[in-house]
Amino acid sequence: MTDGSKNLRPDTELDAIDRKIVEELQSNGRITNAELAERVGVAASTCIARVRGLVSRRIITGFTATVDPRAMGLELQVLVSVTVRSGARQRITELSEELRSLPEVMQLYFLGGVEDFIVHLAARDSDHVRDFVTENLSAHPAVSSTRTSLVFSHYQNPVRSVS
Repeated sequence: MTDGSKNLRPDTELDAIDRKIVEELQSNGRITNAELAERVGVAASTCIARVRGLVSRRIITGFTATVDPRAMGLELQVLVSVTVRSGARQRITELSEELRSLPEVMQLYFLGGVEDFIVHLAARDSDHVRDFVTENLSAHPAVSSTRTSLVFSHYQNPVRSVS
């Protein structure tokens, strides 16, 4: 239940320079290599080699643009908790793949506990949310129940070292 890299495990041994590179890139993924090298105190050639190493070790898993969903006409964000029927556990992978393919799904969490998934969804309005839940979740033969919560605000911290 991963993004396709379930067999890859990053080497988590990061030195202070690697940690600083990760921190700087999380702060500004568009920073030039020259500026990044200057900020972390290494030569540009060393910096690019380290960034490539972090990518190849899957410590850095991608570079993206963060877009405000409202700019795309998606005014609501909701979290939908999904419980899979006890007799349908073999369909969890199928359900996950179906959900990941839907454009409204911003994030999908596969969980241990009472709920099996949390779906972070962006929608135009409440009718869009209702249609998504009824067509893609409630009607799915693997789904036992759903619970929808409206997101008023969201904040995401960058990943940091915890001592």
